[in-house]
Amino acid sequence: MIQFSIVTPSYNYGQFIGDCMGSVAAQNGVTFEHLVFDAQSTDNTLEVLAQFPHAQVVSEPDRGMCDGINKGFDRCKGEWVMWLNSDDRLQPGALETVASFAKRNPEVDVIFGCWNFIDDGGKFIRTMTLFPHNRRMMLYLGCYIGSTATFFRRSTVIEKGERLSLDFRYVMDGEFYARLAAKNFKFCYLPKVLADFRLHGSNLSMKNYKARNAEECLQLQKQFGETRAYRRAYGHSTFKDENLNALLDSLLYLFYRSLKPILKLLNRHRLKK
Repeated sequence: MIQFSIVTPSYNYGQFIGDCMGSVAAQNGVTFEHLVFDAQSTDNTLEVLAQFPHAQVVSEPDRGMCDGINKGFDRCKGEWVMWLNSDDRLQPGALETVASFAKRNPEVDVIFGCWNFIDDGGKFIRTMTLFPHNRRMMLYLGCYIGSTATFFRRSTVIEKGERLSLDFRYVMDGEFYARLAAKNFKFCYLPKVLADFRLHGSNLSMKNYKARNAEECLQLQKQFGETRAYRRAYGHSTFKDENLNALLDSLLYLFYRSLKPILKLLNRHRLKK
């Protein structure tokens, strides 16, 4: 049996994808498949991918990153499934660590761990530590789970038809996690650094925060709007007036933002380097 399926959506990230591919190829102690769905890159991506024979590469048009990931979900065969963006990378031994943890927790549907932020050149910036899953905090603070360090049990999540929504461009991961939580899938925190998340100028969810003109501000508001949308869908609409709901959202955001460092401090001792 294949233990892991790693799905990588790809488009014109030739300068980073070699790190991603190499980090998967170097995993040992487990069986895995690596499914790469490239949206017909026009840079050197396909040349780089050709250097990694462990991967199954499909190069064809898609409807965006979520569509590429969903294609991988449709074809995956591993017991545990994750998506690893082409500019990110797995830590050495990450899959073996998850396999051991999953064996000790057979009732879990979603496993999520910690990750490092790295810069364009792969240099360490800081470690993101977490704490056990809190559904309300995920809704009102925002998505604090990193997709690059999250794994889904295929038999209970993927085979049940759960897929990323193509309607969400910026917070597709937050909507996905909120939907799974609303359906009572069980999340479990693994206090171990599993992956590296690369910060650079092209990160879709980050660059809008530097908005300087009306068009960029509009994109930022769309990003905020997506978060409010899944909040309404999976949380509570206490008031008929949406402005009052937004005010309550803001108050809950401030509450959970204050609570977050306390929870991280209480769980910091659990982190295993």
